Parts: sequence; C-alpha cells; structure tokens
Amino acid sequence: MIKSAITVSLVAQAKGGPFVYWDGLAPAAASAAKLGFDAIEVFAPSAASIDRPALHALLKQHDLAAAAFGTGGGWLVHKWHLTHADPAIRQQAREFIRAIIDVGGEFKAPAIIGSMQGKAEGDVSREQALTWLADALTDLGAHAARYGVPLLYEPLNRYETNLLNRQLDAAQFLEARQIANVKLLCDLFHMNIEEVSNAATLRACGRHVGHVHFADSNRQAIGFGHTDAASVIAALKDIGFAGYLSGEILPLPDSEAAAAQTIKAIRTHLPR
Repeated sequence: MIKSAITVSLVAQAKGGPFVYWDGLAPAAASAAKLGFDAIEVFAPSAASIDRPALHALLKQHDLAAAAFGTGGGWLVHKWHLTHADPAIRQQAREFIRAIIDVGGEFKAPAIIGSMQGKAEGDVSREQALTWLADALTDLGAHAARYGVPLLYEPLNRYETNLLNRQLDAAQFLEARQIANVKLLCDLFHMNIEEVSNAATLRACGRHVGHVHFADSNRQAIGFGHTDAASVIAALKDIGFAGYLSGEILPLPDSEAAAAQTIKAIRTHLPR
C-alpha cells in the first residue's frame, strides 16, 4: 500500500527551503496526525540533535511512523559532501550520514542522500566523483542493511549537481557499479526538470524506486502546479510501489495549507 508523509525541518540554515513544518517535531506531528498522514520525514542538523526517546513518544502518541531522515544538514551546516576533493571532508560526510543511518535504523526508516552527494568541480572530474560516490553508496548501503532498511539516493536536477540528474541513469549506475541496498528517491520536482515523462520514467526504474517526493512542478503542493499526479500514481501502482509519497515542498501559502493540499491530493488518487 502506498503511504503518505510530510516533511519537517529542524535545520535553521534551511529556512525558506522546501519543507512544510518548521516549528519543531511536536507541533509537526500533531498537525500531520490531525490531517491524516501516515508518517513524517525528518530533516535534522545532525544525528545527535534528534531526541530519540522524545521522537519515539511523539510517533506513538500520534500513531505516526518515521518515513525517512534527511542528511542534507551535513552540507548546509558544514559544507561536507561525498565527492569533495579533500579526503578528510569526504570521510566526515560519510560519518555524518552513517550516524543518521543509525538513527533511522532505530525507527526502521531509511536515510536520504541528496545534496550530500556533491558534484564534480575544480580538480575533481565527473568520473572521479562518480567513483567516490559509488564507493560511499556501497559502504553506506551495507551499513543501512544492518537495520533492514535501504539507503535512499536522490538524483538532483542539473542546477544542483552534475553527477546523475535522471532517474534511469541513476538506476543504471546502481546496477553497473553493483551497489546493493540502495533505492532511488524520485523527487517529482527534479523530475519535472529532467525527465521527458515522469510516469514512463517511474515504470522504467521499477524495482529501484524506494521513495517519492510528492512535489508539483513549482515545488509547491501537488495541485498548485501542472504535474499530472494521476499518471504518476498509476505508474507507481503498476510497479508495485509500497513506499511513501512525501511532501517535500515549499510551505506555501503556509505550512498548514501546504500540508492540507498534499493529503487532499493523495486521497484524491488513493482513497481509503
């Protein structure tokens, strides 16, 4: 069964970014539960910043799950990433992600590698960056497997990285490099920039699809842009997707309205 989730950011440096809730885990969980979401997706500045017992209690109180944990705080706060020219920084990035995998594992939720993948720049060629990325994904995917969850890799659009922008290219990269236990996070906002057809791409990627960021063409809630959500959900059903549609979107016109529109769009196409 396809499930619903909504994002909450705890990272001050991300203010203004595409996350719905910004005022702490407790009010986010209460609002998400009231609207009928199945889970929340957490974007934190570090693993240590997450009060695990408090989060367990909140999720239990509101009958919610943790859908995923973002790792982009490592980039936003420290400017670390996995393809940096400095090996010490590459290692710091990897350990930052590993710690978030440990937190996610406690909640049976995957960690997300998006902005932490970095890009080829300066003296780092694209080929070298992809080699480092493959090595990191192999290592971190194996670490996530200890908890029985995948690692999520998110291809970003061309304005954010020059590594892998299209979903099928990323799926083929995982296969060619024999990277185990890593699934794709297919973000519809990035896909609207890079793909010819979101639905056809999802079908082509099939078993590699592990999580979906349910965002419209303008990075607002589905229904506030021109993305064809019906064809996307039909494709996800066709490939047997049973993960989360998660609203990683701008909180416009405000957080509550963005969340309400997201769950409305999901229920329109996936009635209970």
